[in-house]
Amino acid sequence: MVMKEITEQQWLQRDIAPKGKEAVFFFTPLCGTCKVGLRMLEVAEAAGISTSVFLININFAPVLREKWKVASVPCLVLTQAGEPVQMEYAMQSVDTLYRLLK
Repeated sequence: MVMKEITEQQWLQRDIAPKGKEAVFFFTPLCGTCKVGLRMLEVAEAAGISTSVFLININFAPVLREKWKVASVPCLVLTQAGEPVQMEYAMQSVDTLYRLLK
């Protein structure tokens, strides 16, 4: 698994969305809860999750924010073939994130 920060344009301009599961973590740099969620994702990553997680600053993602109806940050969007299938706003625990992303 790789956790990588990308721009909205990079997400939208991918030639082919992978068939499998991915995740997008929407955040803002000054959000304390987002920092806690990011740290929890880092711990889950170290534990060996297999899902790729992309980090996108929601301030610069108006298209995805509107299209996916992201209500607030932090928001972890699980995708299948590039389309959202589940949205998690409460980063409950590392264990919960691990189970979602393994």
